[in-house]
Amino acid sequence: MPEIVQTVARFGFLVLLWLFVFAAARTITRDLLAQRRPAAAGPAAGPVSAPPAPGNRGGARPQAAQAAQWLVVTTGELQGRRFVLSGQPISIGRAADSTIVIRDDFASSRHARVVPMDGQWVVEDLGSTNGTYLGRARVTRPTPVPLGVPIRIGRSSFELRP
Repeated sequence: MPEIVQTVARFGFLVLLWLFVFAAARTITRDLLAQRRPAAAGPAAGPVSAPPAPGNRGGARPQAAQAAQWLVVTTGELQGRRFVLSGQPISIGRAADSTIVIRDDFASSRHARVVPMDGQWVVEDLGSTNGTYLGRARVTRPTPVPLGVPIRIGRSSFELRP
């Protein structure tokens, strides 16, 4: 084999090796910074708001919205946590300004939102990369959430409970 071919092959291999090293360093840096941001969010796993006042239960809110009182995390990092449904939208994602911050590589920064709409709770995907699932179906538009049906976002699952 001519000497020039060997020299070109060596330099090509060296360039590919350095590209791999830079790509690995960039990925590791991005992952470490992404893990650090949600942890600085503080008490994001606490209650979303105070429970609804007892006098507020009749007439002011539609009947279907009254049935669900809690958003419960059934699987994932926050498993067992309960968030009060007070009639305000609940955003879920990795962003520090989300109502519920989940540290999950499969969740987007602003992944999904649970909102009261037309007397019931509705889940909507906010353009996430890996999708939001209600039961086994992927959420493509605002979809009503029945009690006890899991909402899956990455490795976490949530359910509406009375």
